[in-house]
Amino acid sequence: MFGAVAIAVLLTMALTLVRAILGPTVFDRILSVNTFGTLTVVLIAVYGFLTGRPDFLDIALVYALITFIGTVAVTKFAAFRYLGHPDERVDSGEL
Repeated sequence: MFGAVAIAVLLTMALTLVRAILGPTVFDRILSVNTFGTLTVVLIAVYGFLTGRPDFLDIALVYALITFIGTVAVTKFAAFRYLGHPDERVDSGEL
């Protein structure tokens, strides 16, 4: 049963990768990469359950946090073109 779930998650990851490559906008690609990260967390959790190793859930949680922080950073950069304080643009002469 869980083997079928793993295969379904891998198929969904492949479809998400296609959307990330073909996405018409940057935000579609960011959403696809975020979805791919979430599916990776699910796949790690399913693998941990299949092998009987619950410590894989800790790894999945850490990966989920890293994916979330990365998605927020990339989205902020795509929207505003800087990651730090807004006054950094003034200091660098971009305004």
